[in-house]
Amino acid sequence: MAGIHGSSAFQKQGVGLMLTRRRFLTITAASAVCRASATRAHWQGRALGADVTLRLGGAADPVGRTWRKVARTLAQVEDHFSLHIDSELARLNAHGRLAWPSDDMRALINLSNTLHGATNGAFDPTVQPLWRAISRGQDPGPARLGTGWEKVLFSDREIVLQPGMALTFNGIAQGLAADKLAALLRGEGFDDVLIDAGEIQALGRHGADDWQAGIATPQGRILRRVALRDRALATSSPMGTRIGLGQPHILHPDGRPPLWQTVSVSAPSAALADALSTAFCLMPRAEIDATLARFPGVRMEYLG
Repeated sequence: MAGIHGSSAFQKQGVGLMLTRRRFLTITAASAVCRASATRAHWQGRALGADVTLRLGGAADPVGRTWRKVARTLAQVEDHFSLHIDSELARLNAHGRLAWPSDDMRALINLSNTLHGATNGAFDPTVQPLWRAISRGQDPGPARLGTGWEKVLFSDREIVLQPGMALTFNGIAQGLAADKLAALLRGEGFDDVLIDAGEIQALGRHGADDWQAGIATPQGRILRRVALRDRALATSSPMGTRIGLGQPHILHPDGRPPLWQTVSVSAPSAALADALSTAFCLMPRAEIDATLARFPGVRMEYLG
């Protein structure tokens, strides 16, 4: 779960846009470009290690204030969850304790706890030491001793890790970023939005038709197309990124290998779709179906 790669191709009214999922949460929200017209605005910047694209429509007219809020929102996500700067998460991993975690940190901790139980442990943010060992070509055995979500102690006041433990939210924080941008843009008056912030979030509909998404392999081959309206889409491909000696980057704490090459999930929340598409890569179909039954708003869009 330490990194994810897949892709989705969006097409609307003859205009194509290739959207690629992020591998690492390293946000730089600078160098944004905005183009506006009476009916559409297009914003581009950097987030989650790659381009972020927003397509805006609806009654509201975009102004510079909106783009500044977008940049601040992305920077806040990095301040909380990046593994590469002095973020909340980095401080927690370094010191084993974080006092008074932010609202976003508490939200992801609580959602991760729910998803860990719902996926029989397949979704587990404690795989970071395991991912680090494998990526460095080291024996994963000692690192595996530091995994296990049940060892994480948390409350609204603090989060505590046992020695040797570290967390990664790279399998869910990208979705949170998309959800936060969606909430921001709704508040700014936009009811027709296509967001790519590492995960895909489509608000409203652009004209008479829904947004059309093509689920693709890491090589770009379209597997199927789905319609999105007020819905998020996440796609995970374990071998889309390889670590160490060619191993898949989506990891289970007990070392079991992925069972699926590409998994695509849609849900009302991008964070939920993100996390479940990651976990489902490691789960047999019967367990996946049992998990889906616990989240009625979630759909399996592709499994293969």
